[in-house]
Amino acid sequence: MPDLLSVDDALARILKDFARLPAESVPLLDAHQRVLVDDLIAEHDLPSFANSSMDGYAVRAADLIHATQEAPTHLRVTMDIPAGVAPQGTLQAGEAARIMTGAALPEGADTVVPVEDTDATWQVGEAITLPGDVGIRTATTQGANVRLPGENIRKGATVLSAGTRIRAAGVGVLAGLGQAQVSVVRRPRVAIVSTGDELLAVDQPLETGKIRDTNSYTLAALVTEIGAEPVRIPAARDDLDDIRRRFREALAAKPDVILSSAGVSVGAVDLVRKVLDEMGHVDLWRINIRPGKPLAYGKLGGVPFFGLPGNPVSAMVTFDVFVRPALLKLLAIPDAIPTIQAVTGEDIASDGRQSYIRVTLRRVNGRPTAYATGTQSSGALLSMVLADGLLIIPEGVMVARQGESFAVRVLRVLMV
Repeated sequence: MPDLLSVDDALARILKDFARLPAESVPLLDAHQRVLVDDLIAEHDLPSFANSSMDGYAVRAADLIHATQEAPTHLRVTMDIPAGVAPQGTLQAGEAARIMTGAALPEGADTVVPVEDTDATWQVGEAITLPGDVGIRTATTQGANVRLPGENIRKGATVLSAGTRIRAAGVGVLAGLGQAQVSVVRRPRVAIVSTGDELLAVDQPLETGKIRDTNSYTLAALVTEIGAEPVRIPAARDDLDDIRRRFREALAAKPDVILSSAGVSVGAVDLVRKVLDEMGHVDLWRINIRPGKPLAYGKLGGVPFFGLPGNPVSAMVTFDVFVRPALLKLLAIPDAIPTIQAVTGEDIASDGRQSYIRVTLRRVNGRPTAYATGTQSSGALLSMVLADGLLIIPEGVMVARQGESFAVRVLRVLMV
């Protein structure tokens, strides 16, 4: 029997086949959570004009140097400037303009006084008579309550760098800079095929000897979480012709990656590898990992193909370790695996393969401490629901002793 490949060697060989996908232009909202292809350079200042951060009065600070609560400085109100309206005229010495939040400062003004620091009694939206009079009850510094042009973003600045994953705030910045269309990395399409005579559709009643197809749904959700597009193909029976038919359907979907689950080990009806040898080729098989040793990687009709194990936990773990980094490379997203060091809260057995143990994490004496979720059966999918992370026991280690420190791939953020 050939030697098992190490996890690191297998992953390095797989990733050689993957590179960033081409760009596509999408409407602004569709760019959310997508990866920016080119640096975004601001074509104008943001804000593009000086504006008020308060409801109040635009004034010249020099006019207010003697203003106090007891002896307000009175100014002549010559303008009323709501948001969205360009000011008309220039503010002269001794004058003020009523101004709303976000409205443009008139020429000549350099400061805004909040309405509560005046003797004005109007409410927002209430009309005033021009010209009028307002008493200012406090001196102020030049530039107070004014948002200057370019205060947020300067023209010519690199606002978002190529390779940035666009989050909600980034969408807002793009909108502010007038980017109705955005050039982003195309989403990978991932065709997913489950195999096995025992599989039922999710809406079918259970029968003795049958189970519902969970893997195609789990894998589709994992693909979606990464930012790729899953394409679920109907499950294939344990029949060479049916597997060929489903693989042809997968290829017809023009995917960037194909995933199958089950059918790649050494069982009498594990037929996926036979069909893969006909329609493509296997580059590697049998990896020194637990769970998930019977994982095949190769090409199906020229498309990268992962034959994942059929057991649900094995499928999830091998997806996380091997498929996830490949999809992230297609998206040009660095594979920043969230990993922490944790001590074991108990002895945890392994079998010498590099093992990914489902654990919960608790803080004990100030240190993250890992406890097995219970059974480590590769069919116990609930254990993945309960797990906070995957404790990695390196190959060659038979027991992770209580109190020893190991890396943990974090599955969810903990507030501890």
